[in-house]
Amino acid sequence: MNPVKDIWSLLRRGPKANTAFTAPDRLTRSLRWRLAHIQRHPELIDGCLSETGLALTPDHPEATRKDQ
Repeated sequence: MNPVKDIWSLLRRGPKANTAFTAPDRLTRSLRWRLAHIQRHPELIDGCLSETGLALTPDHPEATRKDQ
């Protein structure tokens, strides 16, 4: 139930899934392209998160000031 593992699973799919990269920069370019693809399709990330059963909440809830 780890969404990071699901993201890695998405990165390993596709036409270059079984490619042996001959240079580190080619691997880096391919990973960046796949990550950008995932960023452009938030439904992919939502799918990874929904499988965990976790609720999305803000990192820092708004602080309430007592002197107002």
